[in-house]
Amino acid sequence: MTSKPLSTTQFKARSNNIFPGKPINEIITNGFFTVNRKWEVIYWNKAAEKLLGVFAKNILGKNIWEEFADVIPLDFYAVYHKAFLQDIPVHFEEYWGEMGAWFDVITYHCDETLSVSFKSSNHLSRPLPVDHSQHPEQQLKILNEVYKFVTEVTNDCLWEWDLQSKELFWIDGGHKRVFGYQVENALIPQSFWESLLHPEDKERVLANLNNIIIGGFTNVWEDEYRFKKADGSYAWVHDRGHIIFDKDHDASRMIGATKDITSIKDAQTQIAKERLNKQREITEAVLTAQENERAEIGRELHDNLNQILAAAKWYIHLAKSGGREREQYLDKSCDFIVNVIEEIRKISRRMAIPDKFVGLTESIANLMEDLKTFPVKFELKLDGIVENVLDEKIKIDIFRIIQEQVNNILKHSGATHAIINLIMNSNEVLLLISDNGNGCNILNEMKGVGIINIQSRAALYGGRVSIETNEGNGFELKVVLPLNGRKKSDQ
Repeated sequence: MTSKPLSTTQFKARSNNIFPGKPINEIITNGFFTVNRKWEVIYWNKAAEKLLGVFAKNILGKNIWEEFADVIPLDFYAVYHKAFLQDIPVHFEEYWGEMGAWFDVITYHCDETLSVSFKSSNHLSRPLPVDHSQHPEQQLKILNEVYKFVTEVTNDCLWEWDLQSKELFWIDGGHKRVFGYQVENALIPQSFWESLLHPEDKERVLANLNNIIIGGFTNVWEDEYRFKKADGSYAWVHDRGHIIFDKDHDASRMIGATKDITSIKDAQTQIAKERLNKQREITEAVLTAQENERAEIGRELHDNLNQILAAAKWYIHLAKSGGREREQYLDKSCDFIVNVIEEIRKISRRMAIPDKFVGLTESIANLMEDLKTFPVKFELKLDGIVENVLDEKIKIDIFRIIQEQVNNILKHSGATHAIINLIMNSNEVLLLISDNGNGCNILNEMKGVGIINIQSRAALYGGRVSIETNEGNGFELKVVLPLNGRKKSDQ
């Protein structure tokens, strides 16, 4: 049976049932007020009313030092003035004799305002009427429910956010432990949190948050962004909060947690960097191989074929002069031209795929035939090759890998004998090419253009390339290509 989708009202009501009760900042009471550069009070919360015995309506818009001139210690005044020069929270504890209590104070300077969060060891010294309808046992039960939720989300940095007053309550010292801020179970202004967002992330994060709160179709806000630490550096964080709606079905507060994911992001960045570097290596190897091929062809054309053609031209010139040796000169020039044609055919076979690829085994057989004129004796072994189950691309790539390694053997190995062993089973193709040559330093060889070329072709299929060699003890190349490894997007 398919359940009927919830209406917006039903959805918000269900969300409220998960988190009943008062906000945490009404249970753990912290006074909170904000002043501007003129020390005029622009915000004064209910807890401040209770702690200091002054109603908000009687203090808003007034100079705080004038209102408390006879009772605020001079130490408070000095610290508050200094706090306006700080970019990070300032924490201090002072005894307020007039109030008969110690005060734990945290100040936040942001956007030309100073916000102050404070709590007292005896906050009933000058009380206003207090609502006793909430018993301590009930308050503790509600608090436990809040902690239970946020600790299920994550055990890092817990918080509760009053969306109406734009205050956040940083719970249990997580932000102190992870980010270095001297804040524990204290209110901070939303503007201060916003000031800690990385400039490149701020607009996106705030827009996403605003859309979710206004939209009202989800009770979860989730985002990743860079967050400024107390030492000025930035950490990558994952924020997740559960939105709670009031009786009018408006978003009133959020409960959630901030998790430091810097190590995860660094690992992802490193992987991406390594992939990019690998791709650059492959690209450089391919370009270098192309340049090397062009250079090799150029040398063969200039140093070998060009000389043969020059000799043919000279014999044709001699034949033009007539005489009894005319036919001999023409025959000689024809022999030279045939030689050039044969050399060009060998270069073409060795360096390029034929215009019409005749199949893997036949192309390898043709290559072996061309190699008979070289001083290295090549031996071919084929086992289980069924070409009709291989697509054209993998057959060409296998042939290219063989070509590449054959050229490496001819140029660098000093070998007299080499074996090409191609094996196919139901899952993969295995290519082994070994020689009895000089071998090499394996670390240097893995950086070579030819091997990087081979690795790039194998990587298209999720394949593996390995080498066994020692200087003076031959060389073996092993390539494993899974038959189902190539992605369709690569084909």
